[in-house]
Amino acid sequence: MPKKDLKNKPLVEAILELKWALSAPVTAGMEGDPHYRLLLGRFSERVENDYPFHEPLPTSQIPDAMAAHMVQHRFRIGDGKWPLVQIGPGIMTVNETDGYTWDDFKDRCLKAVKDLFDAHPAKQKFVVQDLTLRYIDAVEVDFTRESVFKFLEEKMKTKISLSDSLFGGGRVNGNPAAFNWQASFPHDDPGGVVTLRFAVGQRNGKPSLIWETLVQAVPGRIPAIPDGFSTWLGKAHDLTDDWFFKLIDGDLERRFSGE
Repeated sequence: MPKKDLKNKPLVEAILELKWALSAPVTAGMEGDPHYRLLLGRFSERVENDYPFHEPLPTSQIPDAMAAHMVQHRFRIGDGKWPLVQIGPGIMTVNETDGYTWDDFKDRCLKAVKDLFDAHPAKQKFVVQDLTLRYIDAVEVDFTRESVFKFLEEKMKTKISLSDSLFGGGRVNGNPAAFNWQASFPHDDPGGVVTLRFAVGQRNGKPSLIWETLVQAVPGRIPAIPDGFSTWLGKAHDLTDDWFFKLIDGDLERRFSGE
């Protein structure tokens, strides 16, 4: 069943990340891509109609041999605007924030991956080694008044606890000053791992619970690029979407729906 759009989306950022193997030795202990410079030029030509604003990042000054899987160039729809695509030696990403809708983001991901593959001058050597769909969400919580453990249990149906005996006598406050929890679980379809992360942080200068949901393909289950990518992307999204709505079911969904 398709889920409804939320009026007050908690989304911080949606990210597709694709990494490919860099196998050409450049210097001791480093790998490089002899095709990267040509790929960069061809890729930029293919995306300039959709993302006309080019933003070289500080990492673009780093020699390619030292920048493996590090984004160096950003292409935006306008100055300071989202969505955007990024590229560097062995890595390409698609990123969206407040304007996110699944249909638009999906189409941008499909086109970016096709553009990347079409731009590569040695397709027989283009081997994807990592493929990740990631969603980062946040909800404002006053942790001076509410324990992160209590919030997770009551609002997100997630129970994480420590023994009460650790905090006996009041010597240690049971409300953590810092919090970061992560677990990864194997899945069969589309094949890989799904990871859930919770952390205490800030969004727009306000204390918040930050959570990430990632679906990552594993070696041997990475789809053929570009032909198998659409199916993988759809299944990865279905999994993240299912987890998201199950986690926020109840008070949080009503809050994000503007009810």
